[in-house]
Amino acid sequence: MTYFTRDLTPLLVAAARRFPAAIVTGPRRSGKTTLLRRVFPKADYHLLEDPDLIARVRSDPRGFVDELKPPVILDEVQNAPELLNYVRTRIDLAKGRRGPWLLTGSQEAPLMRGVTESLAGRAAVFNLLPLSARETPKATLFRGGFPEVILHPSRPGIWYRSYLQTYLERDIRSISAIRDLATFRRFLSLLATRSGQVLNKTDLAAPLGLSVPGVSNWLDLLEITMQILIVPPYYENLGKRLIKSPKIYFTDSGLACHLLGIESPQMLERSPFLGPLFEGWIASEIIKYELNSGRNRRLYYFRDQQGLEVDFLVPSEGRKLTLLEVKASRTPRPEMAGPLQRLSRSIKRYETAPILVHRGTPGNRVLAPGVKAYSADDFVRTLPTLLK
Repeated sequence: MTYFTRDLTPLLVAAARRFPAAIVTGPRRSGKTTLLRRVFPKADYHLLEDPDLIARVRSDPRGFVDELKPPVILDEVQNAPELLNYVRTRIDLAKGRRGPWLLTGSQEAPLMRGVTESLAGRAAVFNLLPLSARETPKATLFRGGFPEVILHPSRPGIWYRSYLQTYLERDIRSISAIRDLATFRRFLSLLATRSGQVLNKTDLAAPLGLSVPGVSNWLDLLEITMQILIVPPYYENLGKRLIKSPKIYFTDSGLACHLLGIESPQMLERSPFLGPLFEGWIASEIIKYELNSGRNRRLYYFRDQQGLEVDFLVPSEGRKLTLLEVKASRTPRPEMAGPLQRLSRSIKRYETAPILVHRGTPGNRVLAPGVKAYSADDFVRTLPTLLK
């Protein structure tokens, strides 16, 4: 069976040596279980979705934990949060001599509440998103990065339909008492059409007959379950009147394509959503790189009320800002560098590195004075150098 080496592996191995527990969260089916079972093949494995096992855990959680001999994997632990207190007790009694305890969870917020209360200071926490283009060239704009879609590329539509049904019925309903799942499905599709736009909650609420607070709650759910990326504006003392609402992207471009009814790469090329989807794909690749390398999420956009807009700003170590314009064109032209040059000239407190990312011929070159153009493949491959 094909196995993809995940960039998170070295950090996970190092954490398992230093912490008595490690927790991997992320969207459903992003590869959390496969990663842990591959990296820790001798660990005892328990899937906390089996009804009989859940019944046993709930009737005697202490007895269940006492029978475990680390290393052990507790998969989908959000289904049995009562175990966390008993795991903490075992960790404290062992005083770090045995382990690790390896936990996965598909829902970040409920799981993190348990960690905060029970395993604070004892567990290293990681977020695993679907596969990046750095991890496999098969993770493309149309396919996205979910491992099962990449392994079975001829049936993406069937897989995404099943994924959405599972996501809606399990993750969403277990977090929030949403009764109208049909409207929530329509909300997802509508949100996909707004990818890359500045968030306007009223614009989302009106077509669905929802309230603005209701839209806010649903957006929170999507962010909690890591289905969308919220990119905030950058406004650190630039002396401008700035737009202050965030932009929204789907974490996985393949899921966004499915929600938009894009059924083939050829349809994607003709789609009016090609530009925003490509922009979101680049945003997701940056976030995946940051999370997989143990960095904090640092991705912003810039737009002022005078019309100057740059797709992304990424703060790096020291006082450096990488400025990014993302164009779906295969032919980068010097005039595309204009916004990058204007913003770069207005920033005095930081060193800037203006870059235009495009879908054209691989390589990088000077596009205009002070601005480099990178193909998407080269940009993704050289992220560690560009964002150091």
